[in-house]
Amino acid sequence: MADPLTIDIFSDVMCPWCVIGYKQLQQALATLEGEVTAEVRWHAFELNPDMPPEGEELAAHMLRKYGRTPDAASTAQMLGIAEQAGYDMRYLGPQPEPERRLWNTFLAHKLLRWALVTSGPEAQTRLKLALFDANFQQRHDVSDRGVLLDLVAQVGLDRAAAEVALDDPALTQAVREEQQEAREAEINAVPAVIVNGRYLIPGAQGAETYANLLRKVVAQSGSDQA
Repeated sequence: MADPLTIDIFSDVMCPWCVIGYKQLQQALATLEGEVTAEVRWHAFELNPDMPPEGEELAAHMLRKYGRTPDAASTAQMLGIAEQAGYDMRYLGPQPEPERRLWNTFLAHKLLRWALVTSGPEAQTRLKLALFDANFQQRHDVSDRGVLLDLVAQVGLDRAAAEVALDDPALTQAVREEQQEAREAEINAVPAVIVNGRYLIPGAQGAETYANLLRKVVAQSGSDQA
């Protein structure tokens, strides 16, 4: 088997295609079992870095930013693609269903960085997936410190240490540097998957496409070492 791949994913918790793309990537890695192993690490990208503390209702946000409102057909298509990828993006929380809002994600990115540094990539991924679920399936305010700390505890990480991390200026700087790294790499949309620090795969690609691209990376890496 080839050496493990490093897979760095720039993404935002607010991005539905980020969780879809990750689930598609998981499917690809499952089909490549025995051929490819990978270590996944998440990196900060804020789609809306100026989002205010109260957040913004989805339709109002889309109208303000893109000049259009959510389209039922496009939403249904996205939900279907998510389902095929193995992710239920429907609201699964208690009724009545709250409005869909977007939130500031900087603190979430700080905790993701903290989780990676202190507990490793697998723990970071557990927290990332819990954040996705909290946002899409439960409509929680993932800018809220209490919500974030509850999620930290939910995935088995140290709540008290996470509370300290939220106010750590070094983590603030680390997140800013990650976002600068994305800008320097001319990443302006997410998900952006970087394999072995060299090969950029933009957007959610589908399991088969991911699998083919990862095979090509492994083959290229092998030829580089020959």
